[in-house]
Amino acid sequence: MNLRSDKLLIFPDAYIIPKPSTLVKTIFITGIGTEIGKTVVAAIVAEALQADYWKPVQAGYEPATDTQWIENVLSNTISKIHPELYKLKLAASPHIAAREEGMRINLGEIKSRLTLIQSEIKSANPILIIEGAGGLMAPLNNTEFAADLIRQLNSKVILVSRNYLGSINHSLLTAEVCKYYKLDVAGWIFNDQYLSYEDEIVHWSGFPKIAAIPFSHQPDKNFILQQAAVIRQDLEKML
Repeated sequence: MNLRSDKLLIFPDAYIIPKPSTLVKTIFITGIGTEIGKTVVAAIVAEALQADYWKPVQAGYEPATDTQWIENVLSNTISKIHPELYKLKLAASPHIAAREEGMRINLGEIKSRLTLIQSEIKSANPILIIEGAGGLMAPLNNTEFAADLIRQLNSKVILVSRNYLGSINHSLLTAEVCKYYKLDVAGWIFNDQYLSYEDEIVHWSGFPKIAAIPFSHQPDKNFILQQAAVIRQDLEKML
């Protein structure tokens, strides 16, 4: 089929890519490792800002995905939850989980899906919370890492650090990766209360503290709502 006319190229509807809204802010939630509270923080931030939520890569979904959990704990009626682009069964590094299913995670596809999502966001103050899988150096394929994805998506970053023995080292290493990749870091959100590491991490990393939330073994809808109210003002100032 000849798609060319004398004056322009005509593309079928299937090939029309919607223009993203330049007003949609993207905030990427990443952290210093696994099991440090990224999803809980993502829920609190989404609730506080009444923002949309998207986790493009999910590795492992038993008993539920992070997206499903977020759907159950948000209280506001404005936030929209967008489905994963890569939903992988194996709870492992994303590149391995994808390999097990004969797939390769493609950052270009993630960026294209982001463009589509941005075009769909119609709220008065459009913000999209993007949650990463693992930390900044979690491999997404054999050559690219989560940090590469953040840079391609041109997102502002919130770093999540959970206070535990060793978290200073992990936090400062994460901060150095952000500086190496020249990522736009809004600051830290800390959770748990192990000793007094927060001021040292802020001082040595050079990234400000946005907020601190208490650790909860079973964060529910009320916990998310309460913490969103506590951090909303500081969050809005930083962003």
